[in-house]
Amino acid sequence: MQAFETAAVPAAAPAPTTLAYLPVGMFGSVMGLTGLSIAWRLAHGVLGAPAWIGQAIGIAALAAFVVLAIAYGVKAVSGFSAVRAEFANPIAGNLFGTPMISLLLMPFVLADFSLALARLSWVIGAVGMTLLAWAIVIRWISVRHTPTQVTPPWIVPVVGMLDVPLAVPLLQWDGLHGVMLFGLAVGLFFALPLLAMLLSRLIMEDPLPAPLQPSLLIILAPFSVGFSAYVATSGHIDGFAQGLYMIMLFLLPVLLGRLRHLPHCSPFKVSWWSASFPLAASAVAAMRYAAFDQGAVTEGLAILILAIASLVIAAFVVQTLVGVSKGKLRELS
Repeated sequence: MQAFETAAVPAAAPAPTTLAYLPVGMFGSVMGLTGLSIAWRLAHGVLGAPAWIGQAIGIAALAAFVVLAIAYGVKAVSGFSAVRAEFANPIAGNLFGTPMISLLLMPFVLADFSLALARLSWVIGAVGMTLLAWAIVIRWISVRHTPTQVTPPWIVPVVGMLDVPLAVPLLQWDGLHGVMLFGLAVGLFFALPLLAMLLSRLIMEDPLPAPLQPSLLIILAPFSVGFSAYVATSGHIDGFAQGLYMIMLFLLPVLLGRLRHLPHCSPFKVSWWSASFPLAASAVAAMRYAAFDQGAVTEGLAILILAIASLVIAAFVVQTLVGVSKGKLRELS
């Protein structure tokens, strides 16, 4: 389930390296790239798209994960106080789900090279995601929060449990159906109150700050990822799955309208990556649905959503690489 706002992390004693400013939400880029890779792989089967596109994006996602894991590890070793402050933040702390979700998605890429590595990645991701979800829920019921602290990144750590079932069919492991049901049930259960609180906050309180606007697309995740998780767990597309997909289709134009205005309201930030995975997951859902309900309309929608996701993520990649190459990681964060 998709990266995200980290600018609000409380100030900590900066380490003598720019890695002190590396936000954990940067792993959202791995989520977006992996999701886009999956969508293009499905497009190969559904529409006959070139297979190398999905494979190339998957390799880029794997490379990005390795680089970020090393870089964030250096940050943790050289300045753990910054990591602790980031986790304690009511917004940024939720984004520690992004590396866990990345690990849950990596098997889609790793399975091409090593089934053992794919299984290891999934196990670490599933255990880490569950432990983080428990920690965040305990925080929610133990610490008083204000309505303005309820933001789209709150969806990531618990509704992110929906990502647990996604790669299981690739792992060739028996006996994991209960684990798949566990992830699906927890993710869908918590999606309902979180979406209700978020909608109330958006209606009753001041608008989200400009750097947080892209994170509104995270609202798509419970439906796009929920659709794929339900299909992976049940093995078929029924009325409930179709309902999740239809809600995603309803919300997508509304939220894309908000994304269109971002270049005019704020400079590029790493938090913009929060839009990548929800868009990629929507493309994945659209491709799966097009394979189920073959027709000009469903295929046209799948192509359109995949094109939008590809263009947006390509723009984010260019903006990020340009910023990093100019040594502006702190400004981007």
